[in-house]
Amino acid sequence: MDRLYKGIWNFQKSHFREEADFFRRLSEGQSPEVLFITCSDARVDPNLVTQSRPGELFIVRNVGNIIPPYGSIKDKNSVAAAIEFAVLDLKVKDIIICGHSNCGAMQALYREESKFCNMPHLKEWLQMAEPVKDIILKHYITAPEEIRHRVTEEENILLQLNNIQTYPFVRQALDEKALHLHGWYYDIGIGFIYYYNSEEDVFELIRERNMGK
Repeated sequence: MDRLYKGIWNFQKSHFREEADFFRRLSEGQSPEVLFITCSDARVDPNLVTQSRPGELFIVRNVGNIIPPYGSIKDKNSVAAAIEFAVLDLKVKDIIICGHSNCGAMQALYREESKFCNMPHLKEWLQMAEPVKDIILKHYITAPEEIRHRVTEEENILLQLNNIQTYPFVRQALDEKALHLHGWYYDIGIGFIYYYNSEEDVFELIRERNMGK
């Protein structure tokens, strides 16, 4: 905690003072163009990997970057609330669903049920990603563990891309071309980010030439 307190002090006396006008304008309201949905994993920093500034991304983080299908959780669905606010109130133009390498949530899909005896909320949450596990056990059961983990993480991104389209207002915005969906995969160890190319059904490395797409 001491390091965090020191960081706050350094922020206030250096970066904040240098950017005082920027933060003053920022305090008046937000108008992000992107809803960025990603994992709670401490190694994933949306602003760092996109080199974006405060106010540019509306960020939603949870275990496994999971999006409950519309109506699947009747009460207290904070993810749905955030999507509603971003799309209907903030009018974001793009939604990015970003998974990542070595995702503990995706690895937990394969744990024995006894491992969740003290974590009922985590168990229930991860059940929404069970379709991913079913795909892997059906098609990749003999694949090396490293491959199974990578494919699990990628398939989870695809599942969440489908789930978010079950929200009627999202589907309407997509149909009206007012909103665009993107699936990203972040490989932490090498710093690469891959985007899902739906036409080729493959994740491709984001390069400089992708700008404008």
